Amino acid sequence: MSAGSAPTLQVRGLSVGTSALTLVSDVAFEVAAGERVGLIGESGSGKSLTALAVAGLLPDGVRATGSVRLAGVDHDLVGASEPQLAKVHGAALTMVFQEPMTALNPVQRVGDQVGEVMLLHRTHPDRRAARAAAIEMLARVRLPDPARAARAYPHQLSGGQRQRVMIAIALANDPAVLLCDEPTTALDVTVQAQVLDLIVSGVAARDAALLFITHDLAVVATVCERVMVMYGGRIVETGPVAEVFTAPRHPYTRGLLDASDLAVSDAGRLRTIPGTVPAAGRFPDGCVFRNRCAHATPECAVPPAWSPRPAEGGYACWHPVGAHA
Repeated sequence: MSAGSAPTLQVRGLSVGTSALTLVSDVAFEVAAGERVGLIGESGSGKSLTALAVAGLLPDGVRATGSVRLAGVDHDLVGASEPQLAKVHGAALTMVFQEPMTALNPVQRVGDQVGEVMLLHRTHPDRRAARAAAIEMLARVRLPDPARAARAYPHQLSGGQRQRVMIAIALANDPAVLLCDEPTTALDVTVQAQVLDLIVSGVAARDAALLFITHDLAVVATVCERVMVMYGGRIVETGPVAEVFTAPRHPYTRGLLDASDLAVSDAGRLRTIPGTVPAAGRFPDGCVFRNRCAHATPECAVPPAWSPRPAEGGYACWHPVGAHA
């Protein structure tokens, strides 16, 4: 977050787990109005659970502790009641999910689903006004023939069109915070670029805070200004995208970059991170990456201290890569 900016989203000491396992541990970050922040890591690192905990949408049997505060909301989202969360969802905070076909109601017309969120939060006085506003929103997300699309059911639209509908629903009430959880994973490259452009332009027009969850580093480089790297349910490195991607300090960040399409080895092949991601809640004590890290020493059995980067952000590692280059 830039100096002097008040956070729109503030997360402190967020942990998520069941009665037997801790899945996300002591996560803390802030996102300011108009700021776009990426959260990256392999599958199983805790990214989606973090987003669901921030939104208050954790499944039964999984609970969160810590604090999640939104500007303009006078209560903490952690531990909030269902009526309290209902006032926030779709208004101050919205979310775009990975697979719109499972997020949209299959037996309700698209226009009614866009209009419903406006009626629930009383941003439009009646169904006729909400229906007209829904068509306008579908036009804003560049759906061809928005009036016709409003009458369609989700299965009658393509995957990219359904994701545009989800974006229309998410932006309908001018949210202060938009969470996106892998929103372009199932889309081809051309449609992905269009959807990303809609998300970026949508949050810019509303000066909204964006938290973008993905495993695709190229998408983060395109969309985000700042990035947080997560592994084993912990944030292991943060900083400006340009700085983290050109001068990573944590070995896990270096491994992600080497394994991405942002970097190809001299042999023309992508590198891999040795080993596999442990099962949820089964990460080692101390540094959570130490059982896969080529730089690990006995010292890594102790949790590493947080070291600040020269400009902004930091990392948690006893043996940072490139620190003395």
